[in-house]
Amino acid sequence: MMNPRVLIIRDKERIREELKRIGVSKEGRQILLSKSSFYLINLEGISSQAANLLKQEMLAAGGDVAIEKEVVSFRSKRSDALLMGTEAQYEKIIPRLRRQPFGLATIASQIKQTLDNFKRENFVISLGNKRLNLSERIAVMGILNVTPDSFYDGGRYLRQDEALRRVEEMVEEGADIIDIGGESTRPGAERVDPDEERRRVIPIIDKIRRHFDIPISIDTYKAQIAREAIEAGADMVNDISGLRFDLELKKVIASFDVPVVIMHIKGTPKDMQDNPQYKCLMGEIISYIRESIKIAEEAGVDPDKIIIDPGIGFGKTTTHNLEIISRLGELKSLGKPILIGVSRKSFIGNILKLPSSERLEGSLAMASLSVFQGAHMVRTHDVKQTRRAVDMVKAVMQQ
Repeated sequence: MMNPRVLIIRDKERIREELKRIGVSKEGRQILLSKSSFYLINLEGISSQAANLLKQEMLAAGGDVAIEKEVVSFRSKRSDALLMGTEAQYEKIIPRLRRQPFGLATIASQIKQTLDNFKRENFVISLGNKRLNLSERIAVMGILNVTPDSFYDGGRYLRQDEALRRVEEMVEEGADIIDIGGESTRPGAERVDPDEERRRVIPIIDKIRRHFDIPISIDTYKAQIAREAIEAGADMVNDISGLRFDLELKKVIASFDVPVVIMHIKGTPKDMQDNPQYKCLMGEIISYIRESIKIAEEAGVDPDKIIIDPGIGFGKTTTHNLEIISRLGELKSLGKPILIGVSRKSFIGNILKLPSSERLEGSLAMASLSVFQGAHMVRTHDVKQTRRAVDMVKAVMQQ
């Protein structure tokens, strides 16, 4: 009996093992590996001339390109293009495209860069005297909100002794980073005066640095708060605005040479949930983050110190959030480590019909699925449970 079955293999190493098990030669394994990886690559708004030539080249290599129906007759001047091919087929067409007109040389470079980014696996983030190897261990970022009005833990850690006790708990529970916020960014939240934000976060950062040897992240979009937080002992900046709200923030991050989390947001916390709409959800998120990466790198931020976050709940409906998690792997096209923050958020409550106090299981499910889809870091209120959940997911992924 032939015993036919469809194989579910997530990485090239497992494909290599299967080819070796069958008895394929070393040379044959190398050739077949590039034929076993199939990629769909979307290009937006390329010229009709480029689209037609691109389709011809992909067809000649055995792949294909989906383009707008009027492009062939040149009635449409531009079209998105959906490339369909194996790694071997892309390797074949890229040199050919570099010799073609109509901007195809640039398209070839972008295809190659996107594939290289997508296949990248090794990410190491330096935080003070710590190095987090994100290819070996999922980083858990424990949330410490020193605010009176955060949606879940607002008011719990306003006193320093309470905040320090919570940090101690999170360290014992397996946190890799403590993320400190002094301004609530829940939907509808008003901006906090910088002096008040400073009063909330700087003293506790100083105390944590004195008592604990754990990396500290400052959750702020304000350049001056970030500067003072880093001077007090913070090791990285977590910016919900993707460097868009305060144009001086990128300079602070570059000057102190610290990692930064670049997040997507639509609008501001005050208005972001006022009927958010997208024509192409993942396309718009990736475009926004790509532009923010460019802003950071042009300001002198180390490219290897940029982390990206799709911004679950920040200008997204419940349906948007679910789609982001189901397609999270598309963010790998940017070649940066991915952080996800789903902890106890309203979309979980909307689905399960539960208040924030009862959303633990939903949060763990979403965090686990996000890691399986490609997240390298998870921001959470529930460190112990999340640490255990993502470690189990990672164990499966390493098989």
